[in-house]
Amino acid sequence: MSRVFITQRIYPEGVRILEQAGIPHQMRPDENPLPTADLIEQARGVEALITLVTDRIAEDVFQALPELRIVANVAVGYDNIDLSAATRHGVVVTNTPDVLTEATADMAFALMLAAARRIPEADRFVREGRWHGWTLMQEQMGVDLYGRTLGIFGMGRIGAAMARRAHHGFGMRILYTNRSAAPAGLEQELQAERVPFERLLSESDFVSIHAPATPETRHVFTADAFRRMKPTAILVNTARGPLVDEAALVNALRSGEIAGAGLDVFEEEPQVHPGLLELTERVALAPHLGSATLETRTRMCVMAAENVREFLQGRRPANAVNPEVLAG
Repeated sequence: MSRVFITQRIYPEGVRILEQAGIPHQMRPDENPLPTADLIEQARGVEALITLVTDRIAEDVFQALPELRIVANVAVGYDNIDLSAATRHGVVVTNTPDVLTEATADMAFALMLAAARRIPEADRFVREGRWHGWTLMQEQMGVDLYGRTLGIFGMGRIGAAMARRAHHGFGMRILYTNRSAAPAGLEQELQAERVPFERLLSESDFVSIHAPATPETRHVFTADAFRRMKPTAILVNTARGPLVDEAALVNALRSGEIAGAGLDVFEEEPQVHPGLLELTERVALAPHLGSATLETRTRMCVMAAENVREFLQGRRPANAVNPEVLAG
């Protein structure tokens, strides 16, 4: 009988970790999440789940799978898992931090550049045969990044990596809002200033979101937040969709309260607010590609499998997000 159920297809390097350790496992060949009832049925009796961010692992799953001891999420975020329910049932939850930091920061910066320099519009303009030569006042006039102010909402690993790219590569001034101050060395390196959220909004030319999805951060970017931003400001989100009130964002973009947006995540993925799809100027949209390089996604699968292997072999997994379960 399988000890591990892999809810969706992962890269073979991750599966190989289990094979080399002699751990029986079963992997679904599909790349779409199972309905909860089907997941429960297929995972009966297993000790470990390897899950993806599209899997919803809630109280009903933990109740129905009493043998379950660990859930290894192939992601740095774990808002798809009810962590309090897992802890109550004595189930360890792990994630895959660090490995996707640089790839996600690259994506955030790419979206910021794409929205600022209107790359999606320019691409369509050329492909549709509407470009008839260079002009001084071209239709796709963008804005500079160099020397502007970048506001980082959430100065964790990815936020810091984004700030480094901005400061060292583009000479940008860095403001940040975070629950706690960044290390003094990081602040000094980036000449970064920790400021209240309201000041971050009012002074930033670009605001990049890098905070986790929690009840406290849900819809932190509201209509009021957009009114506080500069009319020339651009919002970038590569964290989690629910941090942004998408209806309010659409209204802010349509009314000119802010100038643009670069979004890799959405409130109701894979559904996207229809208003965002209609906005074709200064808006860049991507299908949750933050960690989507072959090297990074492969390493995420390996790390999740390593977490499972270590736990099932009686060792402490490196990336437990509810370590109190291990102490019990």
